[in-house]
Amino acid sequence: MHCAYHASAVASILSGRPNVGALMGLCEENFGRLSRLVPDLRARSGVYTSRSTEAVELYLDVQEQARFTTTIGLTHLFPVHGEPRVYADPDARLRVYHDARQVEVLDLRQTILPLRADYQSPALAAKWQVNLFLAKWLGYCLRQGHGFGCVEVAERLPEPNARVSTCL
Repeated sequence: MHCAYHASAVASILSGRPNVGALMGLCEENFGRLSRLVPDLRARSGVYTSRSTEAVELYLDVQEQARFTTTIGLTHLFPVHGEPRVYADPDARLRVYHDARQVEVLDLRQTILPLRADYQSPALAAKWQVNLFLAKWLGYCLRQGHGFGCVEVAERLPEPNARVSTCL
């Protein structure tokens, strides 16, 4: 299922001048995408991995659960050729507001698109760019068949003592 942007959001993309209403709409759409990727997010804790036959593994790290919010990390880990280490790209830290049905990008590190490699600015234009990137990335992950609707199994991340669930 493809989620179309609101008319005002499309106008903001084309004009290059996002507004607060369009940003809120985009954050709501990202909540919907993330909810399809992780349907039971409020009930989760720990680290999970999603595997798809033709895609790089996707990792979900549920960092904090509060009454109305959840803070997560979402990333792909790529091996570094000839070395025992991996690098994360994109690597996002997100806060999910369950009551408002919004997703806020707290931190985004990526090298794919020519926007800031490290998201730090609270400016409206910067928030628009990272949330638009998140929308495209979440849509891509869903099209690749990723999802975290499974039971936990013990596995290891490249970090020692991490608890991981595998989702196929």
